[in-house]
Amino acid sequence: MSRRRIEVVAAVLQRPDGSFLLAQRPIGKVYEGYWEFPGGKVEAGEAPEAALARELHEELGIDVVRAYPWITRDYDYEHAAVRLRFYRVTQWSLEPHGRENQAFSWQRIDALTVSPLLPANGPILQALALPTFYGISNAAEVGTHTFLAQLELALQRGLKLVQIREKSMAPEARAALVAQALPIVREHGASLLMNGDDALAALLGADGVHLTSAGLMALRSRPGFRIVGASCHFERELARAAELGLDFAVLGPVAETASHPGSLTLGWERFRKLVANYPLPVYAIGGLQTGDLEQAWAAGAHGIAAIRGAWQ
Repeated sequence: MSRRRIEVVAAVLQRPDGSFLLAQRPIGKVYEGYWEFPGGKVEAGEAPEAALARELHEELGIDVVRAYPWITRDYDYEHAAVRLRFYRVTQWSLEPHGRENQAFSWQRIDALTVSPLLPANGPILQALALPTFYGISNAAEVGTHTFLAQLELALQRGLKLVQIREKSMAPEARAALVAQALPIVREHGASLLMNGDDALAALLGADGVHLTSAGLMALRSRPGFRIVGASCHFERELARAAELGLDFAVLGPVAETASHPGSLTLGWERFRKLVANYPLPVYAIGGLQTGDLEQAWAAGAHGIAAIRGAWQ
């Protein structure tokens, strides 16, 4: 007989420099001394957003100004089965301080200095390592030379995740493009994924693969790369990405694109419904640019993926 899940909200308080807040569980509580994202139980009849605001005020003495739904994950501890609703909190009033005498610490994903962490937090830290913008190549459209110049500029501006797509290119030309792009990407500390070609990705040393929706549905297990994402359009594809334990999904098209005029689009409301309660980070795609990031966050997206919008 399955246990009833306890609804819990958790806040990822993020400063503009990318650091986030972890709190230490006080003495006398289960997992005392462990570090976690601040939050707590949702009371009966309470909306999760209201619970988030209440818990952060009670624990840290802050008032939430801006928070976005992000990832929802189920986790089974020995003492309880929980449903953790994580929110990005990007703006608050007053300075956090431990009102329950708990310690807290601002951390960076690339330099964690506290331990141990609650077991349920591992996937959340992996998701935090993903940037909020995902650039997808359009070399066949603009030419390889132009694309590589655009790639260099985008990386200088802070782009950290790149997909080489180029489905219309011959295999030799696509391999040559990856070989040229990879050192540029690595020079800027970014990651490069290959679209739908595990063998070429492994041969050239890419950081991962991006699965097509058809490729995703045909898989029996997760490919053995550091980063694996997938394109999704429907609920069943999102479910499969979660079952395989991928790192992220890309969902769309949200709006009409120049490459597919007149095609069916999700719109933000449908997008929001599809990613509600979803356990993986999801990038929104389709006619979007960097200026759409806040609207994407409000709909539950991790960030934005773009082809043309990534290089403008």
